[in-house]
Amino acid sequence: MPPKRAKARADSLESGDDSEEYRKKRARNNMAVRKSRVKSKMKTQETMNRVNELKRENTILEEKVKTLTKELGFLKELFLAHASSTSNEAKFQNFDLEKILSDDPSTHTDHKPC
Repeated sequence: MPPKRAKARADSLESGDDSEEYRKKRARNNMAVRKSRVKSKMKTQETMNRVNELKRENTILEEKVKTLTKELGFLKELFLAHASSTSNEAKFQNFDLEKILSDDPSTHTDHKPC
């Protein structure tokens, strides 16, 4: 079958009407290819811009996590210092300090001091 296609192409190139039609088809195809390549490059550029934007956002969020982790540690220490003082001992009898100070949020419950 491929030889017939080649022959059909050769025959169409010999005829003046067919060659004009062929040139028009080629021109339309070339335009479509250019348009497709431009669209592809734009999509790739948009994707790269989005990736860079998300990387910047991720860096900011990671810094925020570090800051909040440090703050949590400080507040835990402050709470322990406050809870361990003898004058406030009665206020914290209903608290389970190990649950409150654990890093697992699912074990945290809202307790109110007496």
